[in-house]
Amino acid sequence: MHDQLKGEKVLLTGGAGFIGSHTALVLSNLGARVVVVDDFSNSSAEAVKRVEELSGQAIVCEELDCRNQEALESIMGSEKVTSVIHFAGFKAVGESVQKPQLYFDVNLGATNALLGAMESTGVKRLIFSSSATVYGDQNTPPLDESMPTPIEGAQNPYGLTKLMIEYILKWQSRAQPDWSITSLRYFNPVGAHPSGRIGEDPTGEPNNLMPRVTRAAQGQIDKLHVFGNDYEETEDGSPSRDYIHVMDLAEGHAAALAAMLTTKGSDGYTVYNLGSGRGTTVLELLKAFEEATGVHVPREIHARREGDLPVSYADPSRANKELNWKTSRTVVDICRDAWNWQQQNPRGYQK
Repeated sequence: MHDQLKGEKVLLTGGAGFIGSHTALVLSNLGARVVVVDDFSNSSAEAVKRVEELSGQAIVCEELDCRNQEALESIMGSEKVTSVIHFAGFKAVGESVQKPQLYFDVNLGATNALLGAMESTGVKRLIFSSSATVYGDQNTPPLDESMPTPIEGAQNPYGLTKLMIEYILKWQSRAQPDWSITSLRYFNPVGAHPSGRIGEDPTGEPNNLMPRVTRAAQGQIDKLHVFGNDYEETEDGSPSRDYIHVMDLAEGHAAALAAMLTTKGSDGYTVYNLGSGRGTTVLELLKAFEEATGVHVPREIHARREGDLPVSYADPSRANKELNWKTSRTVVDICRDAWNWQQQNPRGYQK
């Protein structure tokens, strides 16, 4: 699979994070040579060490702020980077509402610096870590890449930065027609590597559902708060999302990069959904967790949260067809692997 990745020198900005570390592992296992840059503000260098252990491959890892174009140029030149996957950025929705200026500065600033560094060093292949948030709340699922993504539809500053970066990349592609740029719109990444050595390690109070489920199961928090059990659009009344195993997601990045390397010349700008194409409600996820682990998750039902969509899931058929990629892991697999990570690493990467 993806033999063309052998020897490819891939820069991963934010490569020590949740999705970045799993992608580093998949790429290393396929023979790519991985270079990680990260400021470790929301990640740990320990993740990169564990990827090296799991893959048996050395990974160059530099601590730097991705807004520093000069530092990016230096490492891209010295390491002879040939492709970039851009994960770096802040991603907490609630924090983005409290600190919009920070999100615009970091997320847009890092992207602009990276594009400048790519121009200076002659690197012409870029994959961007986008999000299903760009679809806003006006589109009806299944969500597909042809749907409109107007700026006015952004629900929060985090989602707006993802959308703005997509627009920036579209214009960059027009200005640099010999570049290949792909935006991957993730749905809800969850799970962990089956070894339990790398996984999701949020700093502070976790924003995402799965770390809250595993912490409630382990007794680190009293109970899981479920927001809404009266959505008419779902069978059990709880909101439904498209959960994708982080290993499926990481393999999607490898498939996107392999597709770039197999085409002669530029692909221009392309967009792919990475999701399972199925919705799973919060209560269904809890049932799958209990089936996978035998552990009951204490919970409490609350009123709906403002701004939460009842249902959101992908139409992944474009990626299925053009990238020859689709998800292969189930919600039970997701729960088993997330629980395995939590049990082995109750304090995340902290010893």
